[in-house]
Amino acid sequence: MEANGCGPQPFPELKNDTFLRAAWGEDTDYTPVWCMRQAGRYLPEFRETRAAQDFFSTCRSPEACCELTLQALGMEVTMVPGKGPSFPEPLREERDLERLQDPAIVASQLAYVFQAITLTRQRLAGRVPLIGFAGAPWTLMTYMVEGGSSSTMAHAKRWLYQRPKASHQLLRILTDALVPYLVGQVAAGAQALQLFESHAGHLGPQLFSKFALPYIRDVAKRVKAKLQEAGLAPVPMIIFAKDGHFALEELAQAGYEVVGLDWTVAPEKARERVGKTVTLQGNLDPCALYAPKEEIRCLVQQMLDDFGPQRYIANLGHGLYPDMDPEHVGAFVDAVHTYSRLLRKN
Repeated sequence: MEANGCGPQPFPELKNDTFLRAAWGEDTDYTPVWCMRQAGRYLPEFRETRAAQDFFSTCRSPEACCELTLQALGMEVTMVPGKGPSFPEPLREERDLERLQDPAIVASQLAYVFQAITLTRQRLAGRVPLIGFAGAPWTLMTYMVEGGSSSTMAHAKRWLYQRPKASHQLLRILTDALVPYLVGQVAAGAQALQLFESHAGHLGPQLFSKFALPYIRDVAKRVKAKLQEAGLAPVPMIIFAKDGHFALEELAQAGYEVVGLDWTVAPEKARERVGKTVTLQGNLDPCALYAPKEEIRCLVQQMLDDFGPQRYIANLGHGLYPDMDPEHVGAFVDAVHTYSRLLRKN
């Protein structure tokens, strides 16, 4: 039995560590695979459960929240169906930063998330590892300034150009809140962590290097240090910066064991650029799951050939869409497992 580090009850022994070994760069007998946004968008039973309850009420009930985590960072936030998080009173002026709570107390307000992680870890019964996650500082900033999703991020980018000092102040606040939140997830039972920089593509190389990359690095460095201080075992960390292909080399040296790729990046070119010091993750076009199952199998074979058999975790290049057929998702997973075993035999 494994101790969870935050309570008296031990966790069930992990029976399948293939994902973790691949993340750490160790050889595996087959390629592990997982899909982002697995439960929250495409499973019919999840949508039925969520339809009966307010999204945040669901999150705050650990019993109903086994497949959900959400963070609240001091602002009023609602979940708008089909649109995602929405902030009724976004940050518009520098003085609006005064409305934010002390980041030191944010983690203490997220006990329901940690309880849900512990419950999920227990109910997994060691079948697979549990992955914790959070949005990266720049991505969180965009929601707080834009008030929700945006095709241009014009309000958030205006802050970067017109209020660079305030932007850095906000990004530091978010980083200070994220570090204990991620450490708390590990203490609660998460066995790996993924940081999403979902809006990296809205920044060019210069803005990314100035306003995103330093905080991505800081999160990894501080989380690892805090885990050690707390006497918790290290966990592999994944950075996924969508459309951040211009910064692959920098991301590979940012302190993460795994670099996630979206579907616009050629696997062979990515490996040439980052070397063999990190594990790569990705990157099938999510829309490929609309294809017939036989074509999905062919696409998976090509993807695995391009990535190679080791230091690799299969995934989509972004999240699953709500209307995707679970059977096609299953075909994707089965194809990865089947063909990756054949690759190792040959």
